[in-house]
Amino acid sequence: MVVVERELELKLVLSPERSIPVPALLSYHSDDPYAVHVTFHIGSDHPVSWTFARELLVEGVFRPCGHGDVRAWPTKVGGRGVVLMALSSPDGDALLEAPAAQVSAWLERTLRAVPPGTEAGRLGLDDGLAELLAPAPADDLWLSDPWPSDESEDGE
Repeated sequence: MVVVERELELKLVLSPERSIPVPALLSYHSDDPYAVHVTFHIGSDHPVSWTFARELLVEGVFRPCGHGDVRAWPTKVGGRGVVLMALSSPDGDALLEAPAAQVSAWLERTLRAVPPGTEAGRLGLDDGLAELLAPAPADDLWLSDPWPSDESEDGE
């Protein structure tokens, strides 16, 4: 398994004029190849983690995307390229600003680890299915005919 991580400081946008820094960890695991994980360290004993599609964040670096709980889009703030992420949950909504260059560099590393289109091969579904469907020794009892025919095999 390959793990690609990056610590960076995001900004929690409170209003157009005010934001507060939030240390975060971007994390990608090759054994969960479609997902990215963002863990926010907000000064409590329990960090807040979000998991969503890697593809959403890749697209969000270039154009607005997502709907519902997670949306991402690029913009400029003070001349700097940033990616905004809007997260919605029953506990509340958050607008986070991430430096586009750092997010893009981290995403590029994840795409080198597991190129787009090869994710399904990383899930091990074929191996898991083969293991599930492989006959076990006890299966021989169930696979044999419990009521052998009265007819002989040579047609007598």
